[in-house]
Amino acid sequence: MRIISFTKMWDKLKQPEFTTFRYPRGDKDWFVGEEVQVFYKNRSPNREKIGIAEIVKVEPRRILSVVPYDIPRISDDEAISDGFENFNDMVDWLHKTYSKWVLRSNINKLTLRWL
Repeated sequence: MRIISFTKMWDKLKQPEFTTFRYPRGDKDWFVGEEVQVFYKNRSPNREKIGIAEIVKVEPRRILSVVPYDIPRISDDEAISDGFENFNDMVDWLHKTYSKWVLRSNINKLTLRWL
């Protein structure tokens, strides 16, 4: 069972269903029906297992790129429901966390439900 880790204890993690954005995986991308272990600060000695969740939806999103046109860009509403003030706040966080080049990549919007 794979792990999804959070570096911040987002309010969304207290909801029965929540979203998160993750980059596609080269080895085995995220898929609907997959059960994942959810951790807070997984790579820290003080890591905390929050629980187990199931991925109920996977939707591709663009961040800053303008192509491909058939993939929608992350909306302000999606960024806000993910815990950010707005889309620009989310972009700033992604840039700081992952670097500039990944902002031109596509990202998966995962919807998870606690088991």
